[in-house]
Amino acid sequence: MFCPSSARWRAAGRTPVGRAVGVTVAEGAAGVAGARPAGDPALRVRSLDSAFEPVLDRFARTQAELGDDGAALVVELHGRRVLDVVGGNQADDGLQVIRSVSKAVLALVTWVLHDRQVLDVDAPVADLWPEFAQGGKAAITTRTLLSHTAGLPNLGPEVDVHDLLRWTPAVQSLERQEPVWEPGTANGYHDLTFGWLVGEVVRRATGRSVGELVQELLSGPLGLELWIGTPREVLPRVHGLLRDRTEGPRQVFPDGTRPDGAGRTADVSRVEHTVEYLGAEVPAANGVSDARSLTRLFSAAIGAGEGSALVSGRTLRDAVALRSEGEDLVVGWFRRYGSGFMLPDPTRPMGGEGTGTFGHYGQGGALAFAQPDLGLSFAYLTRRDRSFLGADPRTAELAALALSCAGGGR
Repeated sequence: MFCPSSARWRAAGRTPVGRAVGVTVAEGAAGVAGARPAGDPALRVRSLDSAFEPVLDRFARTQAELGDDGAALVVELHGRRVLDVVGGNQADDGLQVIRSVSKAVLALVTWVLHDRQVLDVDAPVADLWPEFAQGGKAAITTRTLLSHTAGLPNLGPEVDVHDLLRWTPAVQSLERQEPVWEPGTANGYHDLTFGWLVGEVVRRATGRSVGELVQELLSGPLGLELWIGTPREVLPRVHGLLRDRTEGPRQVFPDGTRPDGAGRTADVSRVEHTVEYLGAEVPAANGVSDARSLTRLFSAAIGAGEGSALVSGRTLRDAVALRSEGEDLVVGWFRRYGSGFMLPDPTRPMGGEGTGTFGHYGQGGALAFAQPDLGLSFAYLTRRDRSFLGADPRTAELAALALSCAGGGR
């Protein structure tokens, strides 16, 4: 996608959103915080680099055309914030459940520990967690878990939604299971089980819970508002996700597919906004954060900006290298996975196939990713919980535009 310069944008008859309210933005400089586009008092531009005006304009049109009120978008380039905008029913200091973007947080914790030689992602899981070897799982490695190829996509029927919040019942259920396909031969999205599988590995390696490790390795050093297991004092700032009651049933799987074992894990959606759920550790799904923190996290992951990178360049390349691709046996779509991260595919394009991005989507509209060569990180969160068959139109063009503008209009 071509990113027009500010001059070309105006010549085409488009008024950049930032300019419409008199935001003075020098080329390559940050804009004026708090600006609002004309005619949209709910849109608040907190930072803007003129090169990213087309991205801001697309964000404004997404809010208007798709009714995506309550969204936030932050983009950083080489660790510098070049776009920061909040729209609609989203408080400036608001937080929200980031759903499956939480998996990328847990993946980064795991790779930091691997980089520091606290654990080895290519060693058998059973070396740290002997009980896991039951059911023919002795050879499964942590990388197998990270790449969604372990064949353990669901918990047993004995685990109800309340058990999920207590950690041990979920872990013991996974210990007893046999894989539903031969590990390493196919991929299938481990929607919730990813969190307990990888989370128990890092807990055994360190003696600390996932939530403690997030604070020690990520949130504390980087100054992030990011939790898995959110403190009670933070909960008043957590926005609930909104879903139009007039919408039909959520369709997650493509027509004509029969996903293998889909839907057997207890549904957490009915407890998603309770104190008990948010305070528990469900590492695949119940992270709480904001767009600024997620962007800063991905900048640190790729070593962009001030401070040390979270991991070495060699470790990062290993983490984001393609590990599995093909029809996902759980969701029924074609998928590409690295080791803990989604990679671009037709329905989760993350800026476009072949763009070198990595990150994670969260069901309902969330997206956070980075492009290491450009030094770009991107995070989009929305309170408007919607699912689309195919690429989510709210983020598809925004992500592609951000990459194009960062690359000088290529």
